[in-house]
Amino acid sequence: MNMQLLHELAFYLMYACAALAIFVIAERGLFFGYTMRQATGLEKAMTHAVQHVQELPAELTARPSLPLALVTDILSEKHHLHSEKDLEDFSESVYIAKRGEVQQRLWILDTIVTAAPLLGLLGTILGIIDTFKALAVSGVSDPGQVSQGIGTALYATALGIGIAVIGMFFFNLFQERIERINDHLKVLMLRACVGRGGQPQSSPQPHSKLHVA
Repeated sequence: MNMQLLHELAFYLMYACAALAIFVIAERGLFFGYTMRQATGLEKAMTHAVQHVQELPAELTARPSLPLALVTDILSEKHHLHSEKDLEDFSESVYIAKRGEVQQRLWILDTIVTAAPLLGLLGTILGIIDTFKALAVSGVSDPGQVSQGIGTALYATALGIGIAVIGMFFFNLFQERIERINDHLKVLMLRACVGRGGQPQSSPQPHSKLHVA
């Protein structure tokens, strides 16, 4: 078995993990930043007087966003629901669906944080095995080459730990952003439910007149 090839393959996998982590961090960072701005703006604009999306400021509805989709779904349906219980159930279902979209692709970053140190350790083990095999064949003729081979093997562990540390930092940062965005979505859900016109009630029956004998 070619240990040198396996050692290089472990490095390529870690480079791929690093590139994928950078992509997820950049994409989620832009998404969370934009979503937070839109949620904050909509939260300020959502008063009890707003009953339709068209009544919101144009700058908040010009581009699609997750908070706008939540508000649009609730405002478009709340006047057609027959009871407050139906409105509560519908708004909760919309909130749960939108909350799930916030957490998309974070599992990739979580997996990389877990897998990168293991790949680094695997690369180190394979590199040391390859160095010892070379020593068994040629003997210790140059201690510098042995040190270089072991140093290259240990570099794999350092690279894996470095990827994991950076990924863990951004993963925890994004978890905090998710909590804040979910809080804003909850506020938007509650404010979108305010002011629903009540269902028409039946007019009261006139009191019957008592005839005095």
